[in-house]
Amino acid sequence: MEEANQAKRPDRVLSGMRPTGYMHLGNYHGALKNWVDLQSQYDCYFFVADWHALTTAYDETHTIEEFSQEMVVDWLGAGLSPDQCTIFMQSKVPEHAELHLFLSMITPLPWVERVPTYKDIINSLQDKDLATYGFLGYPVLQAADILMYRAERVPVGMDQDAHVEMSREIARRFNEIYGRSSDFDASVMSLLEDQGEPFKRDFLEHHRGYREGGRQASLDDGLALVSSSPSLSRRESEILEGYLRGTGRVILPEPRSLATKTPLVVGLDGRKMSKSYGNTVQLRDEPDVIEKKISRMQTDPARVRLKDPGDPKKCPVFTWHEIYLDEDQREWAANGCRTASIGCRECKQPLIDTISDEQTTFRERAAEYAKSPEKVQQILVEGSEKARVIAKETMTEVRAAIGIANA
Repeated sequence: MEEANQAKRPDRVLSGMRPTGYMHLGNYHGALKNWVDLQSQYDCYFFVADWHALTTAYDETHTIEEFSQEMVVDWLGAGLSPDQCTIFMQSKVPEHAELHLFLSMITPLPWVERVPTYKDIINSLQDKDLATYGFLGYPVLQAADILMYRAERVPVGMDQDAHVEMSREIARRFNEIYGRSSDFDASVMSLLEDQGEPFKRDFLEHHRGYREGGRQASLDDGLALVSSSPSLSRRESEILEGYLRGTGRVILPEPRSLATKTPLVVGLDGRKMSKSYGNTVQLRDEPDVIEKKISRMQTDPARVRLKDPGDPKKCPVFTWHEIYLDEDQREWAANGCRTASIGCRECKQPLIDTISDEQTTFRERAAEYAKSPEKVQQILVEGSEKARVIAKETMTEVRAAIGIANA
């Protein structure tokens, strides 16, 4: 009965961030704001990816603990709630490392070499020695993070979709290698008998349509049939799904990307907002700091004097208008820019007011945790313990499938 109830839980969502310290508006709109929205809809797990920090900053470990603390304080200030989601530390769940090891044994080398961001990061961090096994293999560690929790959905922007696809490929390869036991077919037929003749007939028809006819619609219909059965536990559903796909039992389910709208937030100098550029507005900046920063934000270079007309499309400030202001305010700003009827400082004022108001709420929520770091640590301890329960269950199945005895 417990397994059957587990099958009816909301889809699980998993995502994480490297600990980089204080969060800024780029972090908020790129991921954190979406996490806050998702926590009330799904079974969400959000983690501090402190091991991932080592892939590019293995010689700067003195900042990891402090940065992790400040990052989680900002998460809580922005609206993440430990009552609605699970917040944990990657390094507090050592099963991540074990699954990473197992997956690294079956992942073809060309798969990790072709990851689009691999060369991008090397080019952007030319002062770093990234010729390491850990950096090359970080996509496999990402796959382990996702597959450990059998997350159905992974919120990503378009630039990160390749990582989720690679996790799917690794899961598929693992299931193909380890998912078919000698009694697998007999287990499938026993399950079908338990579901009744109509279910068995329809299921086998969909199976033939996909495995023999190659029809994607047959696979989709078969998966829908399985997911609609209230009497199947999650484990039983995975067995039937694996039979449909021809992979054997699904030990590590394939995750799906959860496409998210992540607007690019330019920094104060017009480049991408980044701590390394020193062009950020942090989530806990005070109103006077926000006003000072935005007041000097770069605008359309054509507007040298107040009477010079400008072009909103060439103004970094207007990209913030599109994020923060309503249609009437955006039209006011755009028209005022083109006709030079308002100055750049006047154009920025609604942004200053809106961002200051929003971040006042962030600061007030964060203050409780900033003053009491032990509360943050307790959240991470409890979240890590909860995450580890799932991790241990997954690794028990993984070890059994591989043929390595569980302790």
